[in-house]
Order: sequence, then C-alpha cells, then structure tokens
Amino acid sequence: MFKWLSGKKAEETPKAHSLDLEELMEQIKAELNVGSDLVFRTLKKDGAKLIFCLMNSLIDATRLDDIVIRSIMNHKEIEEWTCEAIAKVLPIASITAVNQLDEVVGGINEGKVYIYAEGQPYGILADVGKQLVRGLEKAETESLVYGPKISFTESLQGNINILRNNIKEEDLCTEDLTVGKRSKTKAKLVYIKGIADEESINTFRQRVQDLTVDFVPGSTVLGQYIESNSWSVFPQLMTTELPDRVSIALYRGKVAVLMDRSPDALYGPTSFFAFFESTEDVYMRWNMGLFLRILRLVATFLSVLLTPAYVAVLTYHYEVIPSPLLLSLGESRARVPFPPVFEALLLEFVIELLREAGARLPTKVGQTMGIVGGIVIGQAAVEAGFTSNILIIILGLSALGSFTTPSYLMGTAIRIIRFPIILMAGLWGGIGIMLAFCFFIIHLLRLETIGGPYLTPIYPTRIKDIGYSFFKLPPQYLSFRPLTNRTDDKERFPKKKAKQKKDVDE
Repeated sequence: MFKWLSGKKAEETPKAHSLDLEELMEQIKAELNVGSDLVFRTLKKDGAKLIFCLMNSLIDATRLDDIVIRSIMNHKEIEEWTCEAIAKVLPIASITAVNQLDEVVGGINEGKVYIYAEGQPYGILADVGKQLVRGLEKAETESLVYGPKISFTESLQGNINILRNNIKEEDLCTEDLTVGKRSKTKAKLVYIKGIADEESINTFRQRVQDLTVDFVPGSTVLGQYIESNSWSVFPQLMTTELPDRVSIALYRGKVAVLMDRSPDALYGPTSFFAFFESTEDVYMRWNMGLFLRILRLVATFLSVLLTPAYVAVLTYHYEVIPSPLLLSLGESRARVPFPPVFEALLLEFVIELLREAGARLPTKVGQTMGIVGGIVIGQAAVEAGFTSNILIIILGLSALGSFTTPSYLMGTAIRIIRFPIILMAGLWGGIGIMLAFCFFIIHLLRLETIGGPYLTPIYPTRIKDIGYSFFKLPPQYLSFRPLTNRTDDKERFPKKKAKQKKDVDE
C-alpha cells in the first residue's frame, strides 16, 4: 500500500495512488529545510513529467548529467517513463525503490538523487554522490617497524574493503547499524561467525542500537557511550587505526564496530593487558615480542611509581636511602624552598604542558619546542632552585615509561593517575602509595569490558590465556583461541599436528 510520512506520523491512504508533482516537492521542501541547496530538475516528454530531486552540494554533477539524465533521454527502448523502465537503463549499481517520505529524505541527505515519474506509485533513489575519500596512507598514531602499515580512512565502505582483503573468510559478517538520532551516521558491526561469541555480538549490537544521542562524531566517542563504566579513567574498548590489528582481533573472537567518517575501529572485549600489546609483537619472534611486552609493563609500573616514591622517601622515609646517595640528595635539595610533593607536582605539570603544546603544534616545530623547551626549562629550574637534579632525572624516566604504551588512551590514563598517587605519597608516604595502589587495583577488578572481566587472565585466573596477554609463547603452543573471549570455535589448529616436524623429502 502506498504511504507517505508527514512529519513523524504515518498517514496511510485507503488505496495506492500517485502524488501531484507540486505536492511532492512541497512535502520534500518542508522536511529538508535546506533552502537553495535543494534542487529540483524537471524533464518533459510527450506530456509526461519526470522530476529529479537532489542536494546540490552532495551529488556529483558530472555523474548526474552523463550517467543518469543522458541515459534516460537517449535510450530508445523507453517508451513510457516508469520507474521499472528507468531503473533498467541506468548504469548504476545502487538503485532503490521507495515510496515513503522519510526514506526519500534520508536518501537525498546521503547524496542520492530521487527520480519520480508523474503518475507512478513510487520513485527510485540512485547513488550519484561525491566520493570524498582520501587514499590509503601510513598509520600516524601507531607506528610500526614490522607488519602492514596502512591505516583506515574516513570511508566506511573503503574500510570494509580493506578488512575483506585481509580476511578471506566466507563467515566474515557485517551488520548495518545507524548511530545518532539526528545525524543517522552509518556504522558496521563486524565479526566472524562461528568464532565470535553470540553474547558479545548481541551486547555490542544492543548498546549501539539503544543510543538516543543526536550525534556521535567518531568511534572513540561511541566507545565512551557503550562502555560499561564511563566514570573510569581507563579505556575499556580498544580503538585502533590499523586494519591488521582488527583482523587479528576478529580471528581471536572479538567484535568490531566501524563508523562512517571515522578513521578508527572500535573492538572488544578488551582486557587491561591488551593495551600493552603491539601489532608488531605478532610479527616478531616470540622471544623478542616477550621481551618488549614485559619491558612495556615494567616501564609503565616505574612510570607510575618513581615520582611518588621520591616524594614519599624525602618526606617520611629518609632511612631507606643509602648513605652515599643521601649526601648527594641533601646537596641537590639544599636550595629548594618547596616541599617534595609541591616540587614534583610543579614539574609534572610543566612536563604535561610541554607534551600537550608539542602535540598541538606542527610536527617539526613541536619536536623542536619539546626538546629545547624541556632542556631550557629543566636547566633553568635547577639553577633557580625550584627543583633538584635528581627529580629531573626521575621525571624524565617516568615520561619515557609512559611513552612505551602502544595505546594512546592507556598512556594518557597512566599519566593522569600519577597525580593522585603523588598527592597520597605527600600526605602519608609509603602508606599513601599503597592505599592509592589498592584503590586502583580494586577499581580494575570491578571493571568490565562488554560483559567480560577487565583484569583477565589474572582475575579470574586463566592460565592458558597468559600467552595472549603479558606473555608471548611460541606460535605452535597457541593452538587455542583466548578462553576469555568465549569463542564458539575454540581451536585455531590441531595441537598434535603443530608439534610434528617433517623434512622436505618426507
């Protein structure tokens, strides 16, 4: 039955009929409210009328004229302008028949042209939109030495094509989603059927579909809306610009979401230790990858602990400092008028200023400003008596440790939690540090990621998953998929055959 939507209420006619062209154009104008950007073009032939409704700034005028209008005007087989006849002669893959006003308006907003022949019960939408897509480029925020270096782009269809080129799998499933009540941004739910857990798929789908927000700018913002605890400083879903990383995650049983106009993918469930894993580790020998992964974890731990330990020792625990070092510490702090906690917070704040300023400036200027500014300000602070030489060294090591985290979001979280730990160290010394650590550990234990535990495989303990977290084992010992992901197909390859070694002549 033919039905037009007027506003938000459906008005259904008692029988199928066509609309008058003037009435149709008025309804479309009333819904879009875009002024001169909305264009109507009319063709006449033997008394019949054909209209084209389009958004001038969204369509490709050359494609409209050469492919659509010329095909209709020059094709001799069209005796009468009907939607079926027009659809047959148009050399366009994406053609949709529509008879509801909301579908017409949505298609025009997506860069399609609406074609309606007078007297017909419905019209058609043909895709003639502009292709504003940048080419494949090297990843900027996740630099690699080994492995593919291309990154996602802002084109949703292009990103899906990249994933399908990486995963030659007939069970790779993509589901259409819409994000944003007003913006109606296209998104794709991506997973491998038979590997991904149905509960994780349903959780992702439900959380995205239940969003009632007007507009979601990108996948990183989408992750904040659908994560389990929005108040936590720790990211609970992984965002990446590397298609290869998403491919590896999908084969491990995870679920991903890609959004149109967003160059990042979002996937989960993700544990705390996954943020310290680089895609590069997969392509390296297992022992090299193991060393680098442990190095990152140790560097992160020292980044959080070094500055609070300095504050606690100099404020309350002089007895733990060796005598030779105590003398040099006393000489270094002899001219400093501030207590250690204020000194540490001041320098941490200066380092964060330098880091943020360097990130916002152009690349070459930012690098120069960061190096020169750090040296000049550090040297001037020591000579002016604002801080000690030893604290400058400790802060430098802490900053280096925070840079080793592959995930920018997790690295930023590590930088943030240093400040409350320093304050606790200044208030209660070593006891304050332990209290702060206990608070963060309890917080991590309570966190969830798409219904799964955040601290797995430590809590709950899953010994087999250690090879996928902070340890890396030889590939032949990883014959199973991570138990944490609750995959349907739990085996990657037969374990017995992986251990068999054959010569070439066998």
